[in-house]
Amino acid sequence: MLFHQDQRDRNADSKRVHALFEIVYTAVDFAAAMTFLIGSVMFLYESWQTFGTWLFIVGSILFATKPTLRLARELKLAAMGDADDLAKRLNG
Repeated sequence: MLFHQDQRDRNADSKRVHALFEIVYTAVDFAAAMTFLIGSVMFLYESWQTFGTWLFIVGSILFATKPTLRLARELKLAAMGDADDLAKRLNG
């Protein structure tokens, strides 16, 4: 099941994967916020507006990356769980 807490706490590997994705997610979130903040300040000056617009575009891409990271994490965790289930079925 996607987005279920049990997948994150299943074993040491799933905890490590979850933590790694959370670090990347937070870094992307921070970078997106900073590009929007700097782009907003640049809009105060006419000569910097073009570069500020590019920062808004980059920030938008970063914000769009966030749900992609969450889905990738959940799919990875789900795949890890399937491997564990298959191994149990083969051995059991």
